[in-house]
Amino acid sequence: MEKLKNYIYGEWVEGNGNGIPLYNAVNGEQVAISDTEGLNFEQALDYGRTVGYKNISSMTFYDRGEMLKKVALYLLERKKKYYELSYKTGATHVDSWVDIEGGFGTFFTYSGLAKRMLPNTPFWVDGDTQKISANGTFLGTHILTPSEGVSVQINAYNFPVWGMLEKLSTSLLAGVPSIVKPSPFGSYLTNAVFQDMIESGILPEGAVQLVCGEPGNILDYVQDGDSVLFTGSANTGRKLKSLPSIAGNAVRFNMEADSLNCSILGLDAKPGTPEFDLFIKEVRNEMTTKAGQKCTAIRRIIVPENLIGDVQNALSKALDQTKIGNPLSRETRMGSLVGKQQYDEVLRKVDLLKAETELIYDGKHELVDADYENGAFMSPKLFLNDKPFEKNISHDVEAFGPVSTLMPYKDAEEAAALAKRGKGSLVGSIISHDDKFVAETAWKMASQHGRIFVLNRDSAKESTGHGSPLPTLMHGGPGRAGGGEEMGGLNGLHFFLQKTAIQGSPDVLTAITKIYQQGAEKKYSDKHPFQKYFEEVEVGDSLETAGRTVTDADIVNFSNVSWDHFYAHTDATSLTGTIFDKTVAHGYFILSAAAGLFVSGKKGPVIANYGLENCSFFKPVYAGDTITVYLTAKEKINRGVKGRNIPSGVVKWLVEVVNQRDEIVCVATILTLVAKQSPFIDLNLKNIQKMLNGLTESTQPSWGKMSPQQMIEHLEHGVLVSLGEPEADKCFTPEEQLEKWQDSLYNHRKMPKDFPAPFLADDEKLLELRHKNLDAAKQSFIDNLKRFVIYYKENPQEEHMNYVFGKLNKEMWELMHKKHFTHHFEQFGLI
Repeated sequence: MEKLKNYIYGEWVEGNGNGIPLYNAVNGEQVAISDTEGLNFEQALDYGRTVGYKNISSMTFYDRGEMLKKVALYLLERKKKYYELSYKTGATHVDSWVDIEGGFGTFFTYSGLAKRMLPNTPFWVDGDTQKISANGTFLGTHILTPSEGVSVQINAYNFPVWGMLEKLSTSLLAGVPSIVKPSPFGSYLTNAVFQDMIESGILPEGAVQLVCGEPGNILDYVQDGDSVLFTGSANTGRKLKSLPSIAGNAVRFNMEADSLNCSILGLDAKPGTPEFDLFIKEVRNEMTTKAGQKCTAIRRIIVPENLIGDVQNALSKALDQTKIGNPLSRETRMGSLVGKQQYDEVLRKVDLLKAETELIYDGKHELVDADYENGAFMSPKLFLNDKPFEKNISHDVEAFGPVSTLMPYKDAEEAAALAKRGKGSLVGSIISHDDKFVAETAWKMASQHGRIFVLNRDSAKESTGHGSPLPTLMHGGPGRAGGGEEMGGLNGLHFFLQKTAIQGSPDVLTAITKIYQQGAEKKYSDKHPFQKYFEEVEVGDSLETAGRTVTDADIVNFSNVSWDHFYAHTDATSLTGTIFDKTVAHGYFILSAAAGLFVSGKKGPVIANYGLENCSFFKPVYAGDTITVYLTAKEKINRGVKGRNIPSGVVKWLVEVVNQRDEIVCVATILTLVAKQSPFIDLNLKNIQKMLNGLTESTQPSWGKMSPQQMIEHLEHGVLVSLGEPEADKCFTPEEQLEKWQDSLYNHRKMPKDFPAPFLADDEKLLELRHKNLDAAKQSFIDNLKRFVIYYKENPQEEHMNYVFGKLNKEMWELMHKKHFTHHFEQFGLI
C-alpha cells in the first residue's frame, strides 16, 4: 500500500515507520498509509523561518494576491481527480463541492481583496496618521509587517481541502510561510491537492510544507514569532495551548473548536409560513450535509413550545426522504462518516445524550449501493430535550455527526438564554419574519456567538446558509468554540502580522510608508502630474495652481445649477446667529473650482475620476476670496483589471485648497485611474519609419524562420485585412473562446514567441513575397499604415474580420497592430 509522502525542507520525504492505515469510508478498503516517523520537525520549522520567510515576506501584498489566484486557477483545472478522492471520504458531490471548490473560492476571494485593497509593498500602513505635535512636525502611524516565523496549521478531518486553503489564504497573503498538518483521515485528498500546488511552480520555495500523519513533537520547536492554528476538539486545543513551547514563547495560538450551534424558529413562523418551511429545510441540510461532520452544523433546534410536535413531524418526514449511501450514486443525498473510528466516537456521544434526553427519530434507512457493515454510515438521529433549562446534556455534549436535539422555548428572552447555554458557538441562526423578535434575540445572544445568520422569505433565494463560513466574514467564536478568529476579510491577516507604531517628521513618515504626509516636501516639475503614466508618478509629485477669485456670480450660478438653495448661500438676511458673516460659497463649488484649477485639459494617461475620500471644509470662502490649490500624489495602488479595460492603477491625490491668507479652507483626497505605460510601440508613422531604417536583408531573427522582407509583408497583410482588403473569410478561434481572446488585446501581455499563426500553413510555407525587394516592401507597408490611420478617421464605426480575434473595431485593430508590430520588431531586434 502506497505511503503518503510529506513535503518538508523542499523535498518529498517518506516516513520510516509503520504509519496509520487510511480506509475508504464507504466500503472499508484501504486507500493509503500516512507516516511521519523519522521526520526532522526542527529542521522543517527552521527551513520555513529562513528560506520560506525570506522568499514570501519579500513579495508585495499585491503580488501575493496574484499568486493566490494563479494557484486557484491551476487547481481548478485539475479538480476532477480531487472529487474522485473526496468520494472515498464519504462525501457526496455537494459535500465535495463545498470542500474542494469552496477552498479554491477562498483563494479567489482573498486574491480579489488583495488586488483591490492592499498595497504593492511588502508592508501595509494601518489606519490614519496621528498628528502628535502642535505644528505637525512630529507624526505617528502604524505599519503591519509579516511576523518573522512560521505558521503551523493543524486541520480537522471534515474538510481536507477547504480546511487547508482557508488558513493558507490568509497566512500566504500576509507573507508568512506555513506547515500544513491535516488530520490523517482524508489526508490522501489534502496530499493530492498539495502536490499540485507544489508542481505548479507558482509558490516560492519554502512558502509551504506538508506533514501527513501524526504531528509528533513538531510543536516542541515553535518559538517567538511563530504561530499555531488549530481546528479540532476543545480538549485537545487547550492541551496544545498550554504547552511550554507555546505558552512560554508567546507563540500566537488560534483555536476553532467544538460548537453546539443552534437554530431558533421565530414565534411567528407557524406551519404554512415560508419561514417554517425554510427552517425545516435548513435544519435537515445541516444535519445531513457532510453527514453532520461540520463545525457549524445545527446541534440544538430551539422551537416555540407550541410548535414542537409540528417541527418533529415535518423534520422526521424530511429526514425520511434523505437517501443515504454511496456518494457516487445519483440518488444519494447523505454519505458516510469519515471512518469507523469516528463512527464509534459519535455513537459514544449518542449514548451520553440518551442518558438524559429522548431519541425521537432514528430512521433506519436502506442504504443506496452500500452497507452498514463495511462503510461508516449512520442514520440521522433527533433527540428531544423537554426541559432544556434543567437537562444540560444537550448544551454540554456534541455528537459530531448527523445528530441534533429539539428543545422548546416560551419567548425571545428564553430563546436567547438557551442559545447562550452552548457556552460559545461559531454560529447561531434565527428563522423569522418578525424583525422585532429577530433584533431582540440577536443582540442578546451575540456575546456568545461568532456569527448570527438570519433567514426569512426576503433573503432565502440568495442566502448562503447557516453552515457556510464566508471568506469576507469572521469564522470563529468565543468560549467553547475556541475564542479564535479566521478569515473575516482582511482582518484575517492581522493574526499573522506584527503591528508597529512609527513616529517621526512628515518627511520620515512619507519615506517609510510610501504615502505622502501633509507637511512633507513636495516635488514640483514642469510636467503636469496628470500627464504622467502610473509608473512615472512618484509619491510627493506636486502642482501649485494659479489663483481664482470667487465672485457673487459664482455663488448664484452654482445655486442655480446644483439646485442647492440653502439659506447660507442665498439669503444674506438670515445669517444672524450663524457662523457666516455674509453669503458663503458652496463647499462643493470650492471642490469643483479646485478641480478646474488642477486638471489638465490635454488628453493624457489619467483615464477617469475614481472617487473622493475624506473631504473636509475648514473655513468659509466668500465672494472676493482667492483660492489656490496644491495637488500632491499621496499614494499609488496597483490595480488588476480584466476584460476590456486599459491596464491602470489608482493614484490618490491630496488636494489642499488655501485662501489669499494662506489659510487651508478645504482638504480632500481624490482618486484617479491612471493608465500604465504600454510596452507596445505606438502607431506613430515617424517612429515606425525610424525603426524600419535599422532593418536590412542581413538582419537575423531572434526566433522563427521569417526573412526581414517576409516579416514586413506579413505585417502589411495584417494591415490590409484590417481595411477589409481582402475581408478575412473566417476566424480560426472557436466561438466559446473568442471573447477571452478579444479581451487579451487590452492587457499588456506580449504575444508568445511560439504562437502559430493559424492562417499560415506551416513554417516551411511562409508567405510568398509580393514586392521586388525589402525597401519596396517597407515603403508599401508605411503607405498602407497611413491609409489605415485615415480610413478609421473617416469610418470610425467600421469593423473587419481578423483570423484569430474575430470581428474587430477601430480600437481593437489598433491594439492588435501595436502588439503585432512589437512582436515582430522585437523578433528582428528593431526595438
